[in-house]
Amino acid sequence: MFAEVPLFPEQASTTAQRVDALFFFLCTVCGTMAVLIAALVLYFAFKYHRRAEDERTPRILGNNRLEWFWTITPLFVFLIMFLWGASVYTSVALPPPDAMEIFVVGKQWMWKIQHPSGQREINELHIPVDQPIKLTLTSEDVIHNFSVPAFRTKIDVIPGRYVQIWFQPTKVGNYHLFCSQYCGTSHSNMVGTVIVMEREEYREWLASQAATGSLADQGRQLFLKFQCITCHSADAAARAPVLEGLYGRTVPLKDGRTVVADDAYLRESILYPEAKVVQGWEPIMPTFKGQVEEEDLIKLLAFIKSLKPGQTPVRNEEASPPLDAPKVPPGGNPKPRESVPTYRPQGKSTQP
Repeated sequence: MFAEVPLFPEQASTTAQRVDALFFFLCTVCGTMAVLIAALVLYFAFKYHRRAEDERTPRILGNNRLEWFWTITPLFVFLIMFLWGASVYTSVALPPPDAMEIFVVGKQWMWKIQHPSGQREINELHIPVDQPIKLTLTSEDVIHNFSVPAFRTKIDVIPGRYVQIWFQPTKVGNYHLFCSQYCGTSHSNMVGTVIVMEREEYREWLASQAATGSLADQGRQLFLKFQCITCHSADAAARAPVLEGLYGRTVPLKDGRTVVADDAYLRESILYPEAKVVQGWEPIMPTFKGQVEEEDLIKLLAFIKSLKPGQTPVRNEEASPPLDAPKVPPGGNPKPRESVPTYRPQGKSTQP
């Protein structure tokens, strides 16, 4: 029975071999050092123990060469361990530019997963083989830990914070997904499956799953529902900053600091608008804490991130084209749109 239980999980990602090599190196070095030190202690204790009551210990002045040797050699070995570990950590922490972003929300006691094209899953994650996958994770309640042993992937998922990790699966198959942080009475039930598929099979799976638009499209509906368009629109620029092209920019703050408009900044600005007030604007934006769930925050962020220069949000949902719609139909002039009333309130707001 025990012969059927593997000592180590299967290696099913590009990171797995690097992590395992570092692990075995650390175990070998630490094991060798432990055995060597224990052996030397026993040897010196036996060789130099006092053999008679009147025996006097001779004066020992030391050996500089020996002291240099046992100082420099461990230092060199430990530097190798540090640099190797830093290299592996950096490779795991920094996703490649072409990575597919998938959002994960941990909740007692399930994993809620949202694909960029709008598909949702519970405790299952479908991904294509040989494709870099970037996960953006957060928690709705307590600290969880997202762990896929076959990918050597493990990261704490913390309430009120976005964390990211990436991997690239190399083998088609089903792999265990665990919560590796005790999170309550049903912690042991917080398990799932990562299903790695061939690319064509993955495209067919996406097409077979019902989705009410992409994450950005769903975020656009929430943007209108919560009346964000009242201030964050080109025709209301006097009241709030324009959001188009905001993501990734450096934003100057009222207190003289600057901040990069990343996921964490956008999330904080929605829930705690007075935390970082943008230079030139007054903190009159109401908080949406308790009104917007984590899944909806992800959709709003996807919409804001999709707004490139020239894609200003509009106030009339029915009159606005999809985000990816061409401005001019092929072979003709654009069809006149219904007139949208301009709203110009007074005052200023915070970002976003």
